[in-house]
Amino acid sequence: MKESKVELPSRKPSPYRRFLNSFLNRFAISENSFMAFVAAIIGVAAGLGNYAFRRSIDFFHWLVVDNGSRLFEVAMPTELAMVEWSPERLFVILFPAAGGVLMILLWLFFREDMKFSFSRFMEVINLRGAKISGRIAITRGIASAITLGTGGSAGQEGPIAQIGGAIGSQFGQFAKMSRERLKILVACGASAGVAATFNAPIAGVFFGTEIILVSTFAFTSFTPIVIASTLSTAVTRSLLTTEVFHTPERFLNSPLELILYVLLGAIIGILSAGQVDLHFRITDLFDRLKIPHLAKPVCGGLLVGIIAIGFPQVMGNGYEFMSRALNGEGTVLILAALCLLKVLATAITYGAGLPGGLFAPVLVIGSFAGGAFGKVVLNIFPGLSLLPGAFATVGMGAFLAGAMHAPATAIFLVFEITDSYEAILPMMLACVTATAVARWRKHDCLETVELTRDGIDLEAGKERNIMKALKVRDVMERDPETVPENMTLGQFTHFINRAKNNSFPLTDANGELAGIIAVQDFLGVVLEKELSELVVIKELATLNVITTTEDEDLETALRKLGARDLNQLPVVDPETGRKILGVINRRDIVSAYNRALMKRSLGGEEDHE
Repeated sequence: MKESKVELPSRKPSPYRRFLNSFLNRFAISENSFMAFVAAIIGVAAGLGNYAFRRSIDFFHWLVVDNGSRLFEVAMPTELAMVEWSPERLFVILFPAAGGVLMILLWLFFREDMKFSFSRFMEVINLRGAKISGRIAITRGIASAITLGTGGSAGQEGPIAQIGGAIGSQFGQFAKMSRERLKILVACGASAGVAATFNAPIAGVFFGTEIILVSTFAFTSFTPIVIASTLSTAVTRSLLTTEVFHTPERFLNSPLELILYVLLGAIIGILSAGQVDLHFRITDLFDRLKIPHLAKPVCGGLLVGIIAIGFPQVMGNGYEFMSRALNGEGTVLILAALCLLKVLATAITYGAGLPGGLFAPVLVIGSFAGGAFGKVVLNIFPGLSLLPGAFATVGMGAFLAGAMHAPATAIFLVFEITDSYEAILPMMLACVTATAVARWRKHDCLETVELTRDGIDLEAGKERNIMKALKVRDVMERDPETVPENMTLGQFTHFINRAKNNSFPLTDANGELAGIIAVQDFLGVVLEKELSELVVIKELATLNVITTTEDEDLETALRKLGARDLNQLPVVDPETGRKILGVINRRDIVSAYNRALMKRSLGGEEDHE
């Protein structure tokens, strides 16, 4: 029998790559040094991208909100208080709705780009080769600028991370970088974008390592990310006026007060897990809504506008009102109401298809929740020489840590944007407490729910996700060898001589699953010829059968096989649990995994275009 050969595609280096290799070799430049140089370029480009993005937000805010306010004589609030009612306030509905109208063209012509959420961005980086179209930087940038500029409840860090990531990916693809190097350059761009938008280079570094690279700390990635984040922040500081949020001077007078911050962290952990649930319930509601898809952004804008009639503080990123919460403004009821309404407005914005980030709303929500908690505590314990703003500051970081499961990023981000070292001790305790409680309440954070629903676990790594992506239906044998339960031992002896497998499902009179028999089950009696026509197979078979279904993933099926050291599982109809649809064995699972792994290793993933 002639062996078939598997031909692997040969990949010759491009002329550019050959020139680059020759240049690096001639001047004895190591690849790590070259990565640092490329990271510097990406950092500068991300800083310029952040500047363009911020100016785009300002433009759409001027176009819709500023001009609309003057046209309809609507006064926009500047304080954490109920606005004074007037009929003109009804026109506020039109501002976010206008953003939905402007979004229609983008959804019409760039539908795939508009669906490229931050969760998908992380999936492409960690599992699909990190090849991102440069067009993403433009389409997602414009769409998010429209959302933020017209009053949608969102933030700029998600979009700027995608803008920076697309820039990094384009540089890496142009230089023909390997997959791992390309992944690092995308992380450089994303980190640089976040560092620039928050004026927080340290937080940008932790964002890249803790969130983008899923807690992968390595020198080969850490150094370029530091360089990119530093330079992007420097560019931003030279082009834009950076804002530092002012906070109280004192956060801790006695170690016993740390108990209050731990309690705040626990409460916020519960609230942040609840936000994740509500966020995706509303997203699912919009998915089920029986209206044209292009009408959903307009519908979402109208709903946010309705909330903004009474509480316009929920519009936009909310930094102005977060600053006031940090200064201790607002009553308990106002802060609590804004906390809940900001959660609702953010979920509506996201679910309706209005692009934007989630970091900024989470920070704002946390400041409102912490401020309300602080006011309640100080009413109960009036002798405490602390201000509500101290709890608002800590609440801001705790909510980010709980909602994103990223305590390190939260701690350093709040430290940098407030320039308050006094907050570090209570911040650390509150953030880790909030993260632990949020993880206990809900496994997923805001950015991973979509992926988990698709069977993707970024923390599990590529190999496990391959197994979770493949389904039993893709691998199963659909015409399995079965034996009737009343077959005699003698008949079975003749049957196995021509059978392909060594274990077989048993069927009853109706053709349904009755058990499973393996060759080793009858080895002890096979030599006793007087029993060959007396004993039926059912008496030797295993009747309590572990089964699988077509919709289960291969990881689940393999775990079932391993639990009882089985070699084969019957695939049954999920409704009856008895009708045999096929079988799946360990050999087929391993073969399917190897094929999928080879496909990915040879560049089988598609670029995001």
